[in-house]
Amino acid sequence: MFMQFVTGFQIFSSAIQPPLWATSRCRIRTRCNFSNSSYPHQVLQYIDEECGDFLPWLRQKSGAEISSVLSIGKSIYGRSLFACKPIQAGDCILKVPYSVQLAPDNLHPSINSLLGQDIGNVAKLALVILLHQRLGEASEWAPYISCLPRVEDMHSTVLWSDEELKMIKISSLYHETLKHKAQIEKDFSSIKHVLDRFPEYFDGVTLHEFKHAYNLVESRGWVSTRGVSMIPFADFFNHDANSETDVLSDDFKQVSEVIADENYAPGDEVLIRYGKFSNARLLLDFGFIIPRNKYDQVKVEVNAPQNDHLHALKLDLLHRHTTPSLKDVNDLSSQENCFMVMEVKSSSGKGRGIPQSLRALARVLCCTSPQELQDLAMEATQNDGRLARIPLKNRDREVEAHQLLHSRFSHMIENYKAALESLTRHSSEIHRRRMQLARDFLTGELRILESASSWLKNYCQL
Repeated sequence: MFMQFVTGFQIFSSAIQPPLWATSRCRIRTRCNFSNSSYPHQVLQYIDEECGDFLPWLRQKSGAEISSVLSIGKSIYGRSLFACKPIQAGDCILKVPYSVQLAPDNLHPSINSLLGQDIGNVAKLALVILLHQRLGEASEWAPYISCLPRVEDMHSTVLWSDEELKMIKISSLYHETLKHKAQIEKDFSSIKHVLDRFPEYFDGVTLHEFKHAYNLVESRGWVSTRGVSMIPFADFFNHDANSETDVLSDDFKQVSEVIADENYAPGDEVLIRYGKFSNARLLLDFGFIIPRNKYDQVKVEVNAPQNDHLHALKLDLLHRHTTPSLKDVNDLSSQENCFMVMEVKSSSGKGRGIPQSLRALARVLCCTSPQELQDLAMEATQNDGRLARIPLKNRDREVEAHQLLHSRFSHMIENYKAALESLTRHSSEIHRRRMQLARDFLTGELRILESASSWLKNYCQL
């Protein structure tokens, strides 16, 4: 998935055609005082000498000033942008003309004409990246391409080995990753004949290399009027969930720009918000997580027992009263029996974080007679059409419904704890990094499950 992109005062965010996800660019501002083992204390280097020629090259190529207040620096997580002069909220801190942005239309027509209709913009732009990687210093984009992260520095779960993915098998992210990896492999198979036609550019390109280029696009691209665009310099911004800064697009002026949402002193890292993303989305898309992410959520699946004599009636009732769910920015594939649960802040509150639709399903599943189901249907018709959204009149049945959910959450909690206990040390540096990501990711999802379980237990005891 891509980062949000604002154009003409409308916000566009990518929908997963396959799920689009990305690299290890840790987006934590040191001033935010986050602490987690995935984010140890950072020693920052405000000038990245390896990219010393990049900004002058970009200015020359565009014929315009890109930024006079930002410099490329390094943290232990890779390249970042830092203020080199004082910045005030409202200042335009970066402008990148469309002419120096990479998009699918940069692919040579002789190559593009051989691609099928099923090849999307991500795969096409990945081919552009591969082409310029192969050209090396002969490429007109070499100063930019050379600054992109190496595959060993990226930790999106689509780049994890099968053995590494088993560490998060308990989470829905595992299955999302497998589906996305399958889509990348399908795209690679579909373009293999094109690669073979141009051995001077693509000789010996492997699935691993294509996956790297594909992930570079997904993690660093913005949806644009050209399909998807990689915006040199702008894609060095790190993520801050609390930032209100977006990348803006002015189609009339043919330029992308960034407006600061707060003041920065020289040496401060300048951040933007990629979107209101859960840790599953961040890890799949970008290869990092945020400790105690306020947008974090866990997918919970609840099914109607097959041996229930009212099974067919309950499914029919649920189907007739199901309201199509709106896609959220995390855009994980969903089913009618899957629910996204967020942290419940207080065990004595109203249970905000547990979807009302999940509680409604539990009430339906606990019905023991056709009459109870008819009563719920009548109640929905007399109100707003939504099913079982108010507590059942029978208090014992209401408690039973929530005990059903509590039992489901307790089972998931046991499985998550077992998964965490199974994580062991490994000698490989890259594996240790991913194991720590897996541990912190599962710990965050476990915290959400425990908060919901605590509220359900308290609700049943009232």
